[in-house]
Amino acid sequence: MTTIHGEVAAGFEPVREAFAANFSEHGDIGAAVCVYQYGRPVVDLWGGIADPETGRPWTRDTLQLVYSATKGATATAAHMLAERGVLDLDAPVAKYWPEFAANGKADIPVRWLLSHQAGLITLDQPVPLNEALAWHPMAAALAAQRPQWTPGTAHGYHGRTWGWLVGEVIRRVSGQTPGCFFANEIAAPLGLDFFIGLPAEQRDRVSRMVYQRPAIDLTTVPAESVPEELREQVAAWRDPQSFSNRAYMVTDPAEIDFGSPEVQAAELPASNGVGTARALARMYAALINKVDGTRLLTPESLESAAKEQAGGKDQVMLIPSRFSSGFMLPTEPNPMAGPNSFGHTGRGGSLGFADPQHGVAFGYVMNNIIGGDDVRAALLANAVRRSLM
Repeated sequence: MTTIHGEVAAGFEPVREAFAANFSEHGDIGAAVCVYQYGRPVVDLWGGIADPETGRPWTRDTLQLVYSATKGATATAAHMLAERGVLDLDAPVAKYWPEFAANGKADIPVRWLLSHQAGLITLDQPVPLNEALAWHPMAAALAAQRPQWTPGTAHGYHGRTWGWLVGEVIRRVSGQTPGCFFANEIAAPLGLDFFIGLPAEQRDRVSRMVYQRPAIDLTTVPAESVPEELREQVAAWRDPQSFSNRAYMVTDPAEIDFGSPEVQAAELPASNGVGTARALARMYAALINKVDGTRLLTPESLESAAKEQAGGKDQVMLIPSRFSSGFMLPTEPNPMAGPNSFGHTGRGGSLGFADPQHGVAFGYVMNNIIGGDDVRAALLANAVRRSLM
C-alpha cells in the first residue's frame, strides 16, 4: 500500500480517499494533488515513486512534466499582458508579429491563436527538432505557413503549434521569452515551482515518466470491431494525413522525448512545463483570488479570459471541445469542478483548473502517463465537488 503524505483540511477527506484509490486501483506510480479554496491550501498530498528505475520516492518537492497543462500557464501570461494594455487580443497578430501576415493571415486576431481557431495546426514542411527547440526557426515556419481551414470558421486543437504561436506574440510584446515572462511575472511573485524551460540545477528533482499504452490498440483491430462512436476517430488515427496525426508531426523527427534534458531545458509553452501540483493549484488560485497578497488578473480580465470563444466538434480531436482564450472549458464527462470552471489537461492525466463560483483551484500531476481511458484526474475532481457539497 502506498503511503500518502501531506495535509487535508476538514471536509476535504474525499480527495485523500480518491488520491489513495488512484494508487491502489487506477495505476498511479508517483503523484501529487493540491487544492486551494479562497486563496488558501486545503489539500496538499503526494506519494509513491518518482523514479521507478532507482526507487527514488516522490517527495513534497518532486517536479513533474505536465504536457499540455502548460497551456494554462502560457495563457495566463497572455492575459496579464492584455490587462496591462500592451496586448489587444482582438488586434491582428501581424500588428505585433509582421511576418505572420504571409499566406493570407493578415487579419487573424490574437484571440484566434489562443482559442485554436487559426487553422495553423501543422506545417507543410516539419522543422528539424533541434531547430524547433531553438525557437526562432519554428516561429518563422509558422509565420510563413498557410492555414488548414479558413481561420475563424472552425476550431481544432493546436496541440504542438499553439505554444510557438502564442509564445511568439508574448515575446514580441513583452521583450521576454514566454518562459522568462512566466518566471519573472508569475512564478517569482507567487513562489511557484513551475518552469517553462527547466534550469539545469532543477533537473535532479524531476520524476521519471512511465508510459502505459492502452490495453487495446484500436488502430490494429478490424474496423468493424471498433465501437461505432469511435470509428471516425480511429479512422483518423490510421490516416497519416489526417489532422489528428498531422497536428503532432510538426518537427523532424515527429516524436519528441519529453523526458530528455534537452527538451525539458527548451521553451515549449504548449507542452513542456515542469512543476508541482502545488504550483498549478496556486497559480489558478491567484487567478480567482488573492494568494498571500498577489492576484494575477482583475475580476474583469478573468471574466474575459474564461469566456467561451470556440465550441462544438474539434477538427483535430473529432470530439466536442470548448475553449476560452487559451483555457479548456468543461465538457461531458466534466473533468473540473463545475460549469464555470476553466483550466487545462495534459497528456496522460495531469490537470490544473479553477472554479470561480466555489473559489476553488486544483492541480494534479503524475508520472504514469496513461493512454486511452484514464479516470484519475476526473475522480479527484469529483471528490473536490463532493467536498464542496
